[in-house]
Amino acid sequence: MMMQFVCTARSADDEDYRPLAETPLTLDFAYDHGVSTLADPAVWQVTLTNNAAAPWRGVVKLELCVAYDAPRFFLPGFLYGRNRGEAPIRVDNRYPRLRAGTPEFPASPWWMVRADRLSHPAAFLLDGGRWYGLSAAPYFVRQNGVLQPWQPGRAGTFAQFAGFTCSLNTGSVGYTLGYENAPWLFVQSHNIKPRAPMGENCLTLAAGESVAFPLYLYDFVAVDGERTLYAALEAVYGLWHTPPRPGTTPSHAAELLAGAVTRDAWLPDDKNYVGITKERSDGSYEQNKIFSISWTNGLSAAVPCLQAAHRLGDKTIRAAALACIDNIVQNSLDPRCGLPNETWDAENGWSCRGWWFDGMYTGGHSGYLVGQTLYYILKAYRLEAARGIDHPDWLAFVQGVVPRLAAARNGDGEYPFTLSEQTGAGLEYDSLGSAWCLAAEAALMQLTGDTADLPAMERSEVHYYDAFIRRAECYGGPPDTSKAVDSEGVLAYIRVARLLHELTGKAVYLDHLRDALCYEYSFKFCYNVPVQVPPLSRLGWSSCGGSITSVANPHIHPMSCTVADEMFYYLRCRPDAYIESRLKDTVGWSLQTFNTFDREYDYGRAGWMSERFCHCEGLLVQTYP
Repeated sequence: MMMQFVCTARSADDEDYRPLAETPLTLDFAYDHGVSTLADPAVWQVTLTNNAAAPWRGVVKLELCVAYDAPRFFLPGFLYGRNRGEAPIRVDNRYPRLRAGTPEFPASPWWMVRADRLSHPAAFLLDGGRWYGLSAAPYFVRQNGVLQPWQPGRAGTFAQFAGFTCSLNTGSVGYTLGYENAPWLFVQSHNIKPRAPMGENCLTLAAGESVAFPLYLYDFVAVDGERTLYAALEAVYGLWHTPPRPGTTPSHAAELLAGAVTRDAWLPDDKNYVGITKERSDGSYEQNKIFSISWTNGLSAAVPCLQAAHRLGDKTIRAAALACIDNIVQNSLDPRCGLPNETWDAENGWSCRGWWFDGMYTGGHSGYLVGQTLYYILKAYRLEAARGIDHPDWLAFVQGVVPRLAAARNGDGEYPFTLSEQTGAGLEYDSLGSAWCLAAEAALMQLTGDTADLPAMERSEVHYYDAFIRRAECYGGPPDTSKAVDSEGVLAYIRVARLLHELTGKAVYLDHLRDALCYEYSFKFCYNVPVQVPPLSRLGWSSCGGSITSVANPHIHPMSCTVADEMFYYLRCRPDAYIESRLKDTVGWSLQTFNTFDREYDYGRAGWMSERFCHCEGLLVQTYP
């Protein structure tokens, strides 16, 4: 296939982009080295010059165009394939979709986005058995008055962000100096703004001023389809990686975090942890009782606290965690279908109608929550058993539920996304998040040694791998995303791959574990965004090691840090410098992203952290005095 660059520009006064020849700008390309492979990208030194006698303000766009057929695009953390543009778009959560022609909102045949909406400064296109792509600096700095591209280790004062593009119309991925969020700015799934007028997004060049930057180009055979994305991002990581800033120690972090959760979020009367604790403007606290048995609180708080309590020798933390687990085991089961109810409140008692219910399309029990609950109960069981403490009722609870989930698998071997309240039958599928059910069954098998269902479980794993991991397009994780592409559902599959390797010793599960980790890394920042807004700007907060939640809710969420142990497991089996570096990023990010003393982040007490970190200022929705 033939490739070419199309270079256009839009000044602050223009309505749209026009050919560079119609502007006072020139772009010069000088080949430096490389052959366009991942190991040796073609490096071009590009120089942009303002030839006018007056300053120029605007955005310059360089599009790498290919002769195309049915391209799929990958802008890591922002867009995967077509961002499920093939699926129905009139859903509760809106996010960027790719569709040809003149599709209805929120789909478009092209997208432009500021560079820090991507986890890696790169854009790739897969078509006709080949990968094409480019990578360049996510932002520019001024050093001694000279405008230069940022690169790892380069000092300078922040000047302006760059941007990235993709288009079905032209079969292209692109890079912009200056940026636009177009045709819309997606702050989050329920907060979308129209294309903004040209303003602070513009690059400014003085009369006669030039700026030079390296552009890394890729063009190579797609050895294994979409899966090659993982190797591509590993190569990009090598170009731009900067580690997170130093934080506190792991033991101090465990003490502060588990202590704060128990002190400020545990409600003894309700036997659960609150969903969110907020600080009011007058310094008092407000607790949001959006209870669940897992996912947002419940066991996802109790079990890490239990683990911390064992390591710290803290009886108070352990007592709260045990009370939460016991309450769920003893009271949550729905006798009609034999599945645990996912939520409870004092007015309505136990039900499967949590805060997420009205965003669902099929009411019922959630495979994501139920599977995760069983997995965490077994994890807690192992933690206690390692210290000679037995909880036979915990094990019996899981043993009663797992067969019901297994019986609801469909012909592909996939566990249900939702299950009937009355019978426990599978109602809805097409979801990677339901892999939590498989993780629970594998964890139970590991404890009991009963491998009768192992062949069926291995068939399920093949389905999840081929339908989601291999295609680098994982969706259907948590119930509140309208099955947007996300980084949460894969956290279940990562556990599955590890457990099946422990059960069978088959090397293929290590291969699949690495691929799943690499998919998660596609959402994990490889560099530190120069955040310009306090408190993150004041603290020098690091984005590297934090993972974007989904393409619908594009903030950094701490949930992906929970697979650090699976990374460590992989490294115990296979030395791997890339996985090791990503593990260090994950732990390093975790140790610097919460209050180590009261109001370090301008709110809350020691051990508090935000649910969402806005790595890009375009995502800000919450403000405070």
